[in-house]
Amino acid sequence: MIIKHDPFFHIVIDNFFDEDVANELAKDFFNYDDPRWFHYNNAIEKKKTINFWQYFPRCTYNEISNLCSKKFIDSIKQITGMNDLCPDIGLHGGGWHIHGRHDMLNIHKDYSIHPKLGLLRKLNLIIYLTPGWRPEWGGALELWSHDAERDLPLKSVTSVDCLFNRAILFDTTQNSWHGLPNPIQCPDNVYRQSIAVYYLTSATGIVDTRQRARFVPTEAQKNNKEIYDLCIARSI
Repeated sequence: MIIKHDPFFHIVIDNFFDEDVANELAKDFFNYDDPRWFHYNNAIEKKKTINFWQYFPRCTYNEISNLCSKKFIDSIKQITGMNDLCPDIGLHGGGWHIHGRHDMLNIHKDYSIHPKLGLLRKLNLIIYLTPGWRPEWGGALELWSHDAERDLPLKSVTSVDCLFNRAILFDTTQNSWHGLPNPIQCPDNVYRQSIAVYYLTSATGIVDTRQRARFVPTEAQKNNKEIYDLCIARSI
């Protein structure tokens, strides 16, 4: 386990699940073309997701349940020192994520206030579940620093390769810009699979009231008004 605070608090944990469990979870994922996926397909966000519990096979259902359990949350509290945490059992924005060749995700900050629960989104947990993934295919989660003067991402500080059964846990309340801005270059028959679970806390004090993700254009998109307008529309 590696704990870092630059550009914001994050923990990287390899061999997160028992090996047999991780292999079973990887096999659980539906085919990329399965109609049950919800498809984000626009110039700033290309990915597919499923967050309906009734669709998850037994192993996925059980392990996401474990990630939402008091026992697991107590372990997060012990590691992070954050005592007021609860899981988003509705998996708003979470659950299964899958990316194929050329898919991507512009740098963004996640929603701040849960639109249904009114709680502050505090921690993201993402576990990579593609056996044999090669770093040269891309797909690493980039973590960017914050330009306080412009209230925009400044530069990529670190990236977390999506090696099989690796997890990243990070604080989403520290101007936590992140994403996959470069199109993934995996083979056509390989997919970047991951499970995401989010943890919430009380929205006390001065907090950002944003209820949707805030995206920014990539460097290549900066002079494109349509992209700029799409980023604005996506955040409303």
